Amino acid sequence: MRFFGLKSCDTCRKALKTLADRNVDVIDVRADGVLATDRAAMIAAFGDAAINTRSTTWRNLSDDERALGTAALLAAHPTLMKRPVIETDGAWYQGWTPATKAALGLEK
Repeated sequence: MRFFGLKSCDTCRKALKTLADRNVDVIDVRADGVLATDRAAMIAAFGDAAINTRSTTWRNLSDDERALGTAALLAAHPTLMKRPVIETDGAWYQGWTPATKAALGLEK
């Protein structure tokens, strides 16, 4: 299981605490970055929803920057990613929602 998030994100910390008993490879998108192949897989899975349009980073972008497209934005600003993103056995999950928890076998 791979976990993409930020160590400063409260939701990511909560998710990691819940996943503590699992073998989780944690990728801090700010410190470690995101491989182009992973970024492409996230965009394929979530489309434009891969971008957190409620973030401070998004609000600070100019209209020209926002028009660049999801792939270019995530490459330039990995912290724009809606998080956490979890990949396990080729399946991608976004957010720490009841649906994500259920898919990971953590909730009914």
